[in-house]
Amino acid sequence: MNHHISLRARVLPAVAAAGMLVPVVAGAAPAAAATVPQVSCTSGKAGLAAKLQRDITAALATRSGTVAVGLHDRTTNTTCTLRATTAYDSASVVKVTVLATLLWDAKKTNRYLTSRETGLATAMITKSDNAATTSLWNQLGVTKVKGFLAAAGMTRTVPGSGGYWGLTRINVTDEQRLLSLITAKNTVLSDGARAYIQKLMGQVVTSQKWGTPAGAPSSVSVHVKNGWLQRATRGWRVHSVGTFQGGGHDYTITVLTDGNSSMTYGVNTIQVVSKVIHLNLTPTARTARYVPTTAPREAHVAVPPQG
Repeated sequence: MNHHISLRARVLPAVAAAGMLVPVVAGAAPAAAATVPQVSCTSGKAGLAAKLQRDITAALATRSGTVAVGLHDRTTNTTCTLRATTAYDSASVVKVTVLATLLWDAKKTNRYLTSRETGLATAMITKSDNAATTSLWNQLGVTKVKGFLAAAGMTRTVPGSGGYWGLTRINVTDEQRLLSLITAKNTVLSDGARAYIQKLMGQVVTSQKWGTPAGAPSSVSVHVKNGWLQRATRGWRVHSVGTFQGGGHDYTITVLTDGNSSMTYGVNTIQVVSKVIHLNLTPTARTARYVPTTAPREAHVAVPPQG
């Protein structure tokens, strides 16, 4: 009670003097002002963390929207994170999780995927086919998806409800965890399953091979899955996850964004970040660097009306 009395005593004179409520709001502003998250990097290679941190920060300095970044390079033991646990609507990026769940579930009964399942999986990843994704999502059910997430340690990922798999809530930490399971031996996904996921991510059609591959040297193999969707709030969500091997490196990149004014704006944000990451990890690459399509495409995933 004393707190309320003191607050009123402090605020009321300002209200009376100004004749409006603005000073009350202004008085609250310093407490409400949050510091903007900073890119955090560590590395086993001298000087690399500081350079990545500086270059990623510079790349994002002129970009609006809310951007989350994850990088891990096994070769140099380098990790960078920005907004590691901020949640985003997944859009089509969740399709990698759907495929991983399908393979994880099949492994439990030591069965191969059926020809129907391989056809759906191929369409889902390489062309971002939504109908194929819905078929597999419905076949698995949310319970199995949650089972995989638990087994994978993707503790903050929340499957979309009501069949809206594109509204699964994802974050950098869990996406990087998934990419690590895809790219290194583990007990969750078999070696065959890991190879299959990477094979399909390496066969994505050109119009959907944008985002994290931007600037990757041709000496590095590229595996990618992207997504975008637009909702009434927070604008366009645009995301890209990728795994990269070769040229003496083995790394994964996740970039999640929302609050974009357009799909293209979000794509460009992801690509300016990705370019500086590839350049920092492979500065001496003599080969040409990947230039993504100038007409990026992706399937529009279903969202609820007025969503």
